[in-house]
Amino acid sequence: MIRKLASGEYRLYSRKKNPKTGKRRNLGTFKTKSAAEKHEREVQYFKRH
Repeated sequence: MIRKLASGEYRLYSRKKNPKTGKRRNLGTFKTKSAAEKHEREVQYFKRH
């Protein structure tokens, strides 16, 4: 899940909520949306290999 921040950057959050905090885990902040999408694909690949 990618959200745009007030600073104009994009942050990648985990899809599931963290049961301990009830919030989504921050998986990184990126300057562009395409960079965030690229990292999201890398994360999904890593989870399955």
